[in-house]
Amino acid sequence: MKLKPIEDHVVVKLSSEAEEKKIGGIIIPDTAKEKPQMAKVIAVGTDEDLKKIVKVGDKVLFGKYAGTEIELDGDKYLILAKSDILAIVE
Repeated sequence: MKLKPIEDHVVVKLSSEAEEKKIGGIIIPDTAKEKPQMAKVIAVGTDEDLKKIVKVGDKVLFGKYAGTEIELDGDKYLILAKSDILAIVE
């Protein structure tokens, strides 16, 4: 399945998380883990201003609780609005 964002949205792929850490025998649940704040852009919406700023392959920083997280074919993606993107990592 392929995601195609519309308007001023981008789809980013979240990095695969490292092995689950066990501290003193305690397993940290997914809900308590910090969400990654940097991801790779895999699709850009149709907004012309957005296309001038962000392109496929860029790494972007975004707010901690920004976007909508989805899972497709075992991979985790995030759909972000243009205003959720804080910076491009070069």
